[in-house]
Amino acid sequence: MDESRDMRSRPQALTPGPEIKTTGGVVRGITTHDVHTWRGVPYAAPPVDDLRLRAPQPVVPWEGARDGSRYGPVPIQERIGEFIGAGRHTPMGEDCLTLNVSAPSTPSDEPRPVMVWFYGGAFVVGASSAPTYRGYDVVRRGECLLVTVNYRLGALGYLDFSGYGTPERPIESNLGLRDQIAALEWVRDNIAAFGGDPGQVTVFGESAGAISVTTLMATPAAHGLFHRAIAESSAPGMVFGQERARGWAAGFVSALGADDDPLRGLTTATPDELLAAARILRETIGDQPGTIPTAPVVDGDLLPESPLDAFEGGRAVDVPLIIGTNDTEGRLFELPRMRMDVLVSEERASQMFALTQPELRDQVLAAYEGTAHRKDLGGDYMFWYPSVRVMQAHRGPVWAYRYDLTTPVLNLMGVRATHGMELYAVFGLVDSGAARVLTALGGRRHLRALSERIQADWVHFARHGTPAGHWPTYDTDTRLTKIFDRTDRVESDPRRERRLAWQGFRGYD
Repeated sequence: MDESRDMRSRPQALTPGPEIKTTGGVVRGITTHDVHTWRGVPYAAPPVDDLRLRAPQPVVPWEGARDGSRYGPVPIQERIGEFIGAGRHTPMGEDCLTLNVSAPSTPSDEPRPVMVWFYGGAFVVGASSAPTYRGYDVVRRGECLLVTVNYRLGALGYLDFSGYGTPERPIESNLGLRDQIAALEWVRDNIAAFGGDPGQVTVFGESAGAISVTTLMATPAAHGLFHRAIAESSAPGMVFGQERARGWAAGFVSALGADDDPLRGLTTATPDELLAAARILRETIGDQPGTIPTAPVVDGDLLPESPLDAFEGGRAVDVPLIIGTNDTEGRLFELPRMRMDVLVSEERASQMFALTQPELRDQVLAAYEGTAHRKDLGGDYMFWYPSVRVMQAHRGPVWAYRYDLTTPVLNLMGVRATHGMELYAVFGLVDSGAARVLTALGGRRHLRALSERIQADWVHFARHGTPAGHWPTYDTDTRLTKIFDRTDRVESDPRRERRLAWQGFRGYD
């Protein structure tokens, strides 16, 4: 990886940047591409040894100026590539609770708005250091600050082992969610020193990061820590009850070989042993299609109810919200190494309905059978329809979108505007290696133009609380939705027939 490469600029050298005093101590930044950046800044104590599986604790102060030129270790995860998480040589470890701050190098008389990014990856992979999320374009264009946050993943962040804790050695639930809240508290307390406005914070994320956004909106402890929200391809229903979550935790303990002494096994297992047990768990939950065991849990403590219930009951925080999905979300998961069978198998979809609301099975399947949208059933189940439920229930202003831009290569692959494709536009990755492959047969000019427009909307929203372009708010009378494509347009109640077919579906508890 070339640390100095910006996706739209020629390579530039890294030069020393300003020193900033934080609650932990002084951090020395670097400057590149007209952006000051401070990398690997701790926002909590290392969650290691006695702090493994514990809620994040206050940052440990350091002496002298900390080097902010290097990213902190990525959370424990499988090494599947640097694009979103960990490549072969990426440093990895449990001491991962760090964040990165980027700001324009030009001075400003006024505090700048702050955008806080939570990465995706099904809560099992991802890292704030991934090249995808550098965000130099966003910072320069928006005259804003960008904060990208590491949070714990997999067993260490999203399995509910709280039932195995003791008074002497407690274990908290929702550790990854607690990490995100701790990072937002750090932003509140420190971002002014970097030139940011702690009263003008936008949280945004994609996939698991967007689930994080909609979950934080339903988490009372997070209320007041952010003022706007953007959810790109959230799956708001991928939050489960404690009974189900503790069943998954028990399965993990068995896979770890720790049934005789779960607490000791969980607190002493090596990272490789934890990852191996997680692989076994994923292979043994086939009787619950359409779920992910690593996800936030309704614990009655930090998260008192499911986000969808909170939205529909008017108890989610009523900040302005941009929320949307991509045209063919589920088709990414037909690819060999991405396959999620509930999204592509009619048999598994039928099993999912049998475990949730069997009375709706025929009604929903009838909207897809014999149509060009048959392959989109799973993506609609996981991402689109639950996002519609948020759109129609949220008490604050809502701007709804669908991302439709595709390329000839994506069309040949059969995935079109599938899950994650909007990231190229949001982060200005038009000239990245992956984008060059995806536009090898055409489409780069359209992607570049859309990137200009979507970034303008996102940063205007962060600064003013409204998108930049023509984009009416969403309501249940007109359901006006912006379609991002070669030429943007606004449609009323797109996919009405499919929406009505899903109406009343609530999913797993």
